Amino acid sequence: MKDQKKYSNKAKAAFVLLIVMLIILLGNFNTLQNSKNVNDNINAIYKDRLVVAHYIFQYSKQLHFIKAEAEKLNLSDNIKKNEIIHTLDIIHNIDDLYAKTVLTNKEKQYFDTFLSSCKESNKQVENKNWDKIASSSATALETLEALSQIQIEEGKAKLAAANAMYNRNNVLGQLQIALLIILGGITFYLLIKKIKKTIKIPEPPSLN
Repeated sequence: MKDQKKYSNKAKAAFVLLIVMLIILLGNFNTLQNSKNVNDNINAIYKDRLVVAHYIFQYSKQLHFIKAEAEKLNLSDNIKKNEIIHTLDIIHNIDDLYAKTVLTNKEKQYFDTFLSSCKESNKQVENKNWDKIASSSATALETLEALSQIQIEEGKAKLAAANAMYNRNNVLGQLQIALLIILGGITFYLLIKKIKKTIKIPEPPSLN
């Protein structure tokens, strides 16, 4: 009966240790997955937000130039045409790079609107219709403003998600440390108990 109770206690201790180890293992797996997601979000912030913000800046710079050139009264039509065509070529070189980034549905709609405005400028430059080119450039700049706002919102969302996962990792890390301390305490207690049972303290010699 005593041996049966002894084995029963050992089985319970082994079961508790197994549960603790399983929790730590699952926690580690979750931490690794969260770390991967944090890394993905940081890469997305750079590749699809910061880089795109640079493209938007380049677009804006070229469009302001086109609008200014189209509105100039003291510039010949041929010079205007050549300069605007050259600048539109620079803009179209950015289009493919922008399209390769990850675009939300809303962002894609605005980008399509932007491309339509640039296409309109391309059409009107042959007709030397400078007023319409200035108008199309102004519309394109407004669309860029909306795209820029999306970049900020999406960047904030990615950063918030990364911070949330970082906080979860911290909580899981603290839980794992607590469980390891408990596991260590149980192991230490069992070792001390075993040592006490193993070492027999000799009785003092009898005076009789």
